[in-house]
Amino acid sequence: MMVFGIAVAAVTVLFFVITFCCFCMAFYAPKKKAPKEECHIPPGRVYEPYRDTMVAWMKEARALPHEEVSITSFDGLTLYGKYYECAPDAPIELMMHGYRGAAERDLCGGVQRAFALGRSVLIVDQRACGKSEGRVITFGIRERFDCTAWANYLYTRFGDSRKIILTGISMGAATVMLAAGLPLPPTVVGVLADCGYTSAKEIIQKVIRDMHLPPKLLYPFVKWGARIYGRLDVEEAAPIEVMRTCSLPIIFFHGDDDAYVPCEMSVQNYNACAAEKRLVIVPNAGHGLSYMLDGEGYLQALREFHYGIR
Repeated sequence: MMVFGIAVAAVTVLFFVITFCCFCMAFYAPKKKAPKEECHIPPGRVYEPYRDTMVAWMKEARALPHEEVSITSFDGLTLYGKYYECAPDAPIELMMHGYRGAAERDLCGGVQRAFALGRSVLIVDQRACGKSEGRVITFGIRERFDCTAWANYLYTRFGDSRKIILTGISMGAATVMLAAGLPLPPTVVGVLADCGYTSAKEIIQKVIRDMHLPPKLLYPFVKWGARIYGRLDVEEAAPIEVMRTCSLPIIFFHGDDDAYVPCEMSVQNYNACAAEKRLVIVPNAGHGLSYMLDGEGYLQALREFHYGIR
């Protein structure tokens, strides 16, 4: 009996150690440190050819007149953003960045792109990222409520005079797709989802496979780690499920050379979407680089998909 008890205790300890490690790797955001570089670029060789352009975009956005704003999330976190006004009556893009990113880095070029379309911009640091408070990243599941809170902030501030478009890249795309399934202000007219995934479960399993580990074995530990240490059900909501009942017009972008979020995921989200929709696949574009590779094509697609905004 003693040997059996020791074995049970060992298995229990091992379970909690593995789930904690999985939680830290997938969801936990440690205390933020200031980047060593003045303009921090995402890691990875795919971004190196575009470093100079991305740095230039960041510096241009910093130099533009803007207002730093903040709100309080449903669970008490202070979230920060920057508002750039193109014109007093311009539609506003509410932009959400990607996993473990920050507004300035992941959305570099977004301000200029929106201005080229005559739109104002609110870029926000998602919870546990950038300046915003929090320690747990939730793949869009809690962030969707933050997105609706930002949309309500804009509606309260500007009233019925300003149309709002929910825009996101990568995890930010998942965030805005999930937010599309929640009650939103009447001025929200559509969604732009760039290289978003179908569900937290699917993208986590994909990353596990990329690490040459067995997803069927490890994913349950990730799921339990989120539940035990983050009080989070990673299967609570999925973008592809929200798309099945979505009523907001949505345009999807994805590069067909995306090594992080497979292009097929946007195809699946597009096929599931019940609303007015368009899918733009950019040849040879890596993750989040569709606008970088084909800026004019990107702009033209958005001009044509006007959400009722002309």
